[in-house]
Formats: sequence, C-alpha cells, structure tokens
Amino acid sequence: MSRKRGENRGSRAQKTTALVIGLLGVLMLGASFAAVPLYRLFCSATGYGGTTQTAARAPEERGARVFSVRFDANVAPGLAWRFEPETPEVNVRLGEPTTVYFRATNLTDRPTEANARFNVQPDQAGAWFDKLQCFCFNTEKLGPHESAEWAVVFFLDPKLAGDETMAAVDAITLSYTLFAPPDAAKAETTKANATKSSAAATPALPGKS
Repeated sequence: MSRKRGENRGSRAQKTTALVIGLLGVLMLGASFAAVPLYRLFCSATGYGGTTQTAARAPEERGARVFSVRFDANVAPGLAWRFEPETPEVNVRLGEPTTVYFRATNLTDRPTEANARFNVQPDQAGAWFDKLQCFCFNTEKLGPHESAEWAVVFFLDPKLAGDETMAAVDAITLSYTLFAPPDAAKAETTKANATKSSAAATPALPGKS
C-alpha cells in the first residue's frame, strides 16, 4: 500500500513539474513576441543601434558644429530594383534642415513594392538625427521599369553639441536598405513553387520516331 502511495506521489510530482515547465515555456514565448515591439519603441526613443528620430518641425536654433553626412543605399536579395543616393555626401550644420534625394528604379516587367530599413553610424548619432520627411515611413510602389525620386528631409539636433560621445565624431552615415514586403516575397515564392509543380505534372511529349 505504501509503495502504491509513493508511486502516486511521484506521478503527481512529475505532472506538476511538467506543468510548470510548460507554463514557463508559454511565458517565455509570449515575452519574446512582446519584446520585439518594445525593443523597437526603445530604439526609437533612445536612438539605440543607430535608430533615427522623427520630428514635426525643425528647431529655431542653430549650432556651431558642422558634420559631414554620408549616404549609403542597398537593395536586399529578392528585390530587383536599383537604388542610389543622388549625392553621396553633404555638410550639415546643427539644427539646419537639409533635403536630399534618393533614386529608385524597378528593373522588372511588373509592378513591385518595397520597404526601407535604415540606421545611422556611429550608433550614438541616432539619438540626434531627426527626420521631418522620409520615404521610409511608407511602402513604396513602382510600375514596370519605373523610376522615382524620393526626398529625405532631416536635421541634426543642436543638443548633440553637449553629447561627449560625439565630441570626436565629424562624419555620420545614413544607410538605407530596400526590402520586398513579406507578403510580396511570400507570393513570389508560392508562384515559383506552383510553376515548378505544374511543370513537373505536365507529361512529356513522345519523341518523333
């Protein structure tokens, strides 16, 4: 009888342990999903990882320091576009609104879309790099072989002058990478797989004798 009770206790303990482990797994999974938007908000608020800021208007004050702002443009695999800045570099005074343009061309025979991801280097400059206007806020669409010019309007916050980590910095790089939207990439993969399946299912024609 005592042996049976011990077995029951052991079984209950194992079930309890399994339940606790399962709950911990669910909580950790939920935390990982929640961490993504929280991390993005943190980066946007602090400039961490070179994340730039957004602003409704430019400051009235101007700073004394002048920075060289360089521009980098990239296209991720899977998007057949050409993408480049119209000017590789500009000199920007603190607080001074500056407008630059990027040119994109759809190299395909069909309409396609793209989203831009961006950051600045060095990382600590992200907290002081403010955008007033940017194509990166929206999904951009181009028709077959269509080209477009997109503006970026930005300024460097005059308060940057008080950041000791920026004291030795005189150049900032704003980098963009264009990606196909996830739904578009998925649709292209599905279409390609369907084409392969159709070709595999089509019987071969008999050869001539």
